[in-house]
Amino acid sequence: MNGFRKQLATLAAATTLLSLATPVLAEEVNIYSYRQPELIQPLLDAFTKETGIDTNVLFLDKGLVERIAAEGENSPADVILTVDIGRLVETKDGGVTQPVESDIINSDIPAEYRDPDGYWFGLSRRARVIYASKDRVPETEITYEELADPKWKGRLCTRDGQHQYNLALFASMIAHHGAEYTETWLKGVRENLARKPDGNDRSQAKDIYAGGCDIALGNTYYVGLMMTDENEPEQQEWAGAIKVIFPNAKDRGTHVNISGMALAKHAPNRDNAVKLMEFLTKKEAQEIYAERVFEYPVIAGAEPSDIVKSFGTLNADPLPLIDIANNRKLASELVDKTGFNEGPSM
Repeated sequence: MNGFRKQLATLAAATTLLSLATPVLAEEVNIYSYRQPELIQPLLDAFTKETGIDTNVLFLDKGLVERIAAEGENSPADVILTVDIGRLVETKDGGVTQPVESDIINSDIPAEYRDPDGYWFGLSRRARVIYASKDRVPETEITYEELADPKWKGRLCTRDGQHQYNLALFASMIAHHGAEYTETWLKGVRENLARKPDGNDRSQAKDIYAGGCDIALGNTYYVGLMMTDENEPEQQEWAGAIKVIFPNAKDRGTHVNISGMALAKHAPNRDNAVKLMEFLTKKEAQEIYAERVFEYPVIAGAEPSDIVKSFGTLNADPLPLIDIANNRKLASELVDKTGFNEGPSM
């Protein structure tokens, strides 16, 4: 018996040494993101708390698709987080994603906010609205179509017509009205510009505040960012000078774009990646995300932040985003054809 006990002790010691010599693989998921880490960190912290899976974030401000493509099969990327339908489609067209079949994701995220083949999924919505001067614009309802009305001549500001936010809006106009109508419309909008398209969405609010124009195209989330900017408090004054008007709220609905997610083609932690993607569709996660980025959740029942609610009620255009993606190239061509970025002919 003593000999048997000695053998057991020897075996136990060997097993202990083996466990010490063999590293325990960490449960993790690697995220390549166009969104700043500080915006998504509370969301990732909640995921780790619930699942025990650690998250690693690589933030890029450009070249995400090219980076993953260059890394090839050795890429550590598991999940891609990005903004705008154009960039989501770029991940698919660039061959750096793979489809996901998940009953959880497909049941939570409406069909208009996901790729028909499962290559990308929307996480939050931002509306392309009209910033209007509280002092100089009495209107409370304006449609996108009315932006070409001569009544707005010299009163409209916007950023570059080739910017992804504007291209998505113009592509939606093509989807609704056709190319010929949209070309004529773009010419009318161009003639109503107060200056050449320039700056970002915040710049348009600044120009309204300064009296340079009366209305502008801008995304809803920038209003929230300006309202809460403690580092540049003058931005709070810009936000205070404007009201948000939801175009076409009483008919087809206001144009929306999305931030979204995709599964990387060679995800080394595929199971964990899908768990994260499914987590991001939960009501809790949707509300955390929406609160941080001042956007609208994509799932039914999840609420936007109080600041976003203060803008008014969003009646979103139900146009499938894939239809917008399919018209982006034509929209870009029409921007050039109409000389939109040259500003008004005067």
